[in-house]
Amino acid sequence: MIGATLTAALAARIAVGDWQVTDALVPAVMLALFPFFEWLVHVVVLHWRPRRLGGVTVDSLLARKHREHHGDPREVSLIFIPWQALTWILPVAGAVALLAFPRIGLGLTFLVCLGALGLGYEWCHYLIHSDYKPKTRFYRAIWRNHRQHHFKNEHYWFTVTSSGTADRVLGTDPDPTAVASSPTAKNLHAATPGR
Repeated sequence: MIGATLTAALAARIAVGDWQVTDALVPAVMLALFPFFEWLVHVVVLHWRPRRLGGVTVDSLLARKHREHHGDPREVSLIFIPWQALTWILPVAGAVALLAFPRIGLGLTFLVCLGALGLGYEWCHYLIHSDYKPKTRFYRAIWRNHRQHHFKNEHYWFTVTSSGTADRVLGTDPDPTAVASSPTAKNLHAATPGR
């Protein structure tokens, strides 16, 4: 679904033309902000603790699937963004591209970049949870960062496609040797002994 969106957005972007300097700024800004977007979504949406409001439990599909992902990090069907979520995320992204930018070309540049970042995120996340062994120092740092989140302590290391960039800025990238292993890393929000 992300690939189809990227392909359609790229074809439309090429067809529209109207290239301007601002089209080069969009990818630069998006690359700089993406680790912070990842961090925010991971902390606020994916690690959402179910809450009761009145007589209703508020617990999104993304949060439920993410808890399942922590419980079984190697299950391939739990690694990717759920398709049910993409059925509304991608149209919202398309609407943002068409309505929030001063030029249609600039909005399509945004959508192309978002599709590329989305595919990069999915591929990186898949490799982290597969048997693939990192071959470069750069990817080994990314791999280690996310695996510490899953297997050491779920309260830290929230970025997936970068080695703790947003985590460093936002204070969730401590020295792993100074952090205790969490008994709830595989069972998010479970009661821990003594609580």
